Order: sequence, then C-alpha cells, then structure tokens
Amino acid sequence: MPRIARIAPKEYVYHVLTRGNNRQDVFKDERDYKRYIEILNKYKERYKFKIYHYVLMRNHVHLVVEPSERGGTLAEIMKCINLSYAQYYKARYKHIGHLWQDRYKSILISKDNYLLACGSYVELNPVRAGIVKDPKDYKWSSYNTYAYGKIDTLIDEHPIYKEMSENETERRNKYREFITGILKEKDAMKGEMDRRVIYGSEEFIDKVTKEYKIDAIIRLRGRPRKDQSEE
Repeated sequence: MPRIARIAPKEYVYHVLTRGNNRQDVFKDERDYKRYIEILNKYKERYKFKIYHYVLMRNHVHLVVEPSERGGTLAEIMKCINLSYAQYYKARYKHIGHLWQDRYKSILISKDNYLLACGSYVELNPVRAGIVKDPKDYKWSSYNTYAYGKIDTLIDEHPIYKEMSENETERRNKYREFITGILKEKDAMKGEMDRRVIYGSEEFIDKVTKEYKIDAIIRLRGRPRKDQSEE
C-alpha cells in the first residue's frame, strides 16, 4: 500500500517528523533555531499552509500542519523547508553530505480532539527527552502560545483549542490542565505515534484507509518478534 506522505490530500492535517541524518544534530545554537523559524515563516507565507503546533529539538523537528487548497502540497512545503535549511546549515558549518534522514515522516490527523492530543504529544517532546520538567521552560515550541498567550507568528490556533472556552484566560488554563493530565495519565504519550500513519477515531481511520487504500499502522518487515512468554 502507498505511504500517506506520497498521497497527502490537502484537506487534512498532518503531524510531520524530520530527523537529522543518523540522528545527528541539526541545531547547534540559538542562531540555527531562529533561522529555521525564519524559513518556516517564509514558506508559510508562500504556500499558505497553517502551523498548529511545533517543537524544534536538537536533532529533529515536529510540525503539525494543514495545507490549503490555494497553496502548496505537503511534499512541496517540506521539500522547500528542508532544502532551504540544509543549504543554510551546510554553508555555515561546511557540512558535506545529507543533513536530513531520508524522507520526512507524516501522520494524518483527524481535526477533532485527536488534533489536540497530537499537539500535546509534540509539545511534550522536551519533557520526554528529560530536557525540562515543565514544557513552559522549553523555548522552541508552540506550548507557551497555547498555555500562556505568547505571541508567535508561526502559530494558527486551531478551532479545537478555541472550543475549550470562549474566554481566553480560561482557555489557556484548561490547556495547561489538559497537558498536566497527559503528563500524569499517559506518561506524556510516550510511544503514542510510533508506526502510525493515521491518528484519529475508529470511524475516521476506517474512512481514510478505505478512501486511500492505506494501512493505519506501518507493518514491520521480517518475522514478528516473540513475546517474552514465548522465548
């Protein structure tokens, strides 16, 4: 079955993951992070897509994006972003060879509470990595925009977040409570996105798998691993 990254219909939201080649660092200092954000803003304006959540980690990037009918495809968007940053990085550090690892990975997300959960998964990356204990202490993510109203030109607050409350202050409070709940109840959603191609309700998954003839979970190659009880 074809990969959703190659199909990528514009009417959906995507969680996109791009890693450094061999998990090498792609950001070495503040200037690098700022340059990547400048590139995101540049192509966001050109291709008219929305960014709902993001986090920039030392050796990888998570974006939650929604292409528009009047803008570029997901493939065009990510090609320009990755190529532009790679050119900057190679020029600054005299880097030779690939900067990014293979093709980006994308997961199709339903535009409902699963989008909110996906956003929390993205923003909690620094917590899962042990970099910070509270996501508000990590500078390079969308968390403080949703939780505290930080101005960030990258972010388009999605309707699922806005439905949490009509009152802005209450909405931010509820978002912080939601994130706190995720941390306590689901171990920051560790492993939640592993091998997924689609993330949503059973009804949504059924609709997309039938329409585009794809699997909702990536099937591992080779013989299945034995359970501990079988070894």
